[in-house]
This record gives sequence, C-alpha cells and structure tokens, in this order.
Amino acid sequence: MSTPERTLPLHAPMSQFQVKNGELAVGGIPLSRLAARVGQTPFYACDRQLLTRRVAELRAAFPASLKLHFAMKANPMPAVVCHLAKLVDGIDVASGGELKVALDAGADPQAISFAGPGKRRSELEQAVAAGILINIESFREVAELAAISRETGCQARVAVRVNPDFELKSAGMKMGGGAKQFGVDAEQVPELLAEIGRSGLAFEGFHLFAGSQNLKPEAIVEAQNKSFDLALRLAQSAPSPVRFLNLGGGFGIPYFPGEKHLDLTAIGTNLALIVKRAARDLPEAEVVIELGRYLVGEAGIYVTRVVDRKISRGQTFLVTDGGLHHHLSASGNFGQVIRKNYPVAIGNRMTPAKRETVSVVGALCTPLDLLADRMELATAEPGDLVVIFQSGAYGLTASPQAFLGHPACLEVIV
Repeated sequence: MSTPERTLPLHAPMSQFQVKNGELAVGGIPLSRLAARVGQTPFYACDRQLLTRRVAELRAAFPASLKLHFAMKANPMPAVVCHLAKLVDGIDVASGGELKVALDAGADPQAISFAGPGKRRSELEQAVAAGILINIESFREVAELAAISRETGCQARVAVRVNPDFELKSAGMKMGGGAKQFGVDAEQVPELLAEIGRSGLAFEGFHLFAGSQNLKPEAIVEAQNKSFDLALRLAQSAPSPVRFLNLGGGFGIPYFPGEKHLDLTAIGTNLALIVKRAARDLPEAEVVIELGRYLVGEAGIYVTRVVDRKISRGQTFLVTDGGLHHHLSASGNFGQVIRKNYPVAIGNRMTPAKRETVSVVGALCTPLDLLADRMELATAEPGDLVVIFQSGAYGLTASPQAFLGHPACLEVIV
C-alpha cells in the first residue's frame, strides 16, 4: 500500500494584493504583463501604494508626536528609500553605502542615524562630514570620533546604542540581552557616557533594540516600557539632556500557518503613555520607533518562472530560474531554526481549476535551493510564474547573489 501524499498547510493568509482575471496584480498591473514590462525573470516587485498605506496605518495608530524611522537595511532599493523618505520622519542606516543611498534619496541628514557594530574609520569620517547621528557601539568609536572631530572641526553627533539587560520575548531574532556584539552593555553605559563627556562629542540620546519579528503586542509593549525605564535611569549619567530616544521596533509580519497580523491597538495605547512620560521626565527628547520589515515586508513579492517540471519517485518538482541566491530567507537558510514555507502561489493561476502538491526548487546545484516544500499549488507548467509573498524585506541584498554565477535579479517598484 502506498503512503498517502503529505500536504502541508498553505501559509498565513495573503490579502494585500488584488487578483484580476485570475492573475495576481501588483500596483494594479497583472503579473504576466508586469513580467513583460520588467523584461525578465526573476525579479522583485514592490507596490508603492502598500508602502504608503502601511505608513498611514501606523500614523493613525500612534501618537502624533512619535517619530517614525525606516531601517533601510530591510530594503535598501533606492526607489523604495526615495518613496519612504517622503513619508517617514527619519532613516536608519547600517553602512557608509546605505548612508549614500539615504542622502541621494533626499533624506534630511539631521534625521539620519547610523548603527552597526563594525563601523570603519572611513565610515565614521563620512558620517561626521554628513552631519548625521552616530549610534556609538564601543569605547573605540568614542576615541575615533573624538579624533575625527578635532581633525575636521566638525563636532560629531552621537547617541549610545544600549545592549539592554533584557530580551524581547517571542522575538524571531534576539538583538539585545545577554552577550551581544550590538551596542554597549547597559551596565557599562555610565562609564561610556563619562568618556563621551570628556571627549567633547555632541551627545543626543539612546538607541535600544531588543529583537525583531515579533507578533505578540504584549511582548512589544513590555520591551518598550523596559527600554524607556532603562533610558530614564541612564539619562542620569548623561553629559547633557536626552534629545533623542529610539525605542527600536521588532514588529513582525505573518509568514507561516497560524500566524496573524500584528494588532497595533495596545502598542499605540502604550506608546501614547510613553510619550506623556517622556514629556514629563525627558522634556527635550524626541521619541522614535524604528521599523524595517514591518514597513516594507508585505509590500513586496519575488517572481520566478518555471523552466521545468519533473517527477522523481512520485514527487513533483517545479524547477525555476530563480532560487536561494536571490531569496535566501525563503529557502529557510537565513537564520531559521526549522524550515517553513513562505506564502507561495502560481501568480498567473490564482483561481485554478486544478491543484497539486509540489515542491518548488531553484536552479542551483544544491538541495538547499528549496523555495516551497510539498505545498498545494495550482497545477503549473513551464512558463508559469511562481510568486513568493512577504518578500519586501531581507530579499535580494540579504542573499548570495554571486553563488554559481547565475544571471542577476532585477528590482522594480510599481
């Protein structure tokens, strides 16, 4: 007797894109027409109206005085940064290369911050010259910045990135708490602040980031409250009043079966209370929330074309012209402990008459190149378009594009 074919659950519900005449539509354009317009597959496509809508949702849920920053590491595509720079209050960069993109996009240098544990001397010089805020993550950076300020006559603007003594519970990736390469341990910050004061740098505030990809509002609320309380304690050792307080982000988006969209209600209510406390206890401080994945993740898709269909010992494979070299996270090799399927569909067959259980694989010579593992999808043939949703964050630039020398992937915004 044969073993019944295993069918995995589809994925978290996707509703942000329209379907027109059986095809997925991005920016109102049917997918097959968009592919023709792009001129090739694979490609990433981002819907600018979804970006605008997400910012508007956050503005409606949060207090008006709260500042919203975009962590552009999530998607540094210049056209995306240009669009968001007009909608948000600031940009966070993680390298000198990202800083150039942010400046070219028209972001106000006064509203750009720079975080990263391995800033090179040349990057620090670039940041000081641009007049942006530098999040200090080590004692070395204080000495480097003091020297650069003396040599150039430009006083460096600095904040301290704090490695808190707590974690963001239920975070997909823990960025704070315990031993971390990010920031300065909270217990060492008073000593660092004294060094900043002696060095003559322009101290402005604190940056705290405990974790990412969290779908539990209560965990985010708890982390924000703990972050504010910690900043309040550390402010007592600061060489000047706190003018900037970045509470991080950590907001998640749904990828997998059973996951739901994050409810902003409790988070917004709590942020309103934090803003009131800041007005009383840190009266000069601008309170900031920094988001990356949550702003861009759901607005983007990855599109790759089926080039072959084959059956191996009873299992059907759709072989595509893309793969993990373009979308490492969808393959399950971007830090996931247990591989799960991203939301996947046959984008030109969204209302199919027939479905089947298949695995979608890329063009690379490795079994790791798996984009969908035994998912129920529309019956597809060579030429059809496979779509991976939730691909607006940590996509192309987070992937090993040069691996095996396949053609480059394009990115578009519509």
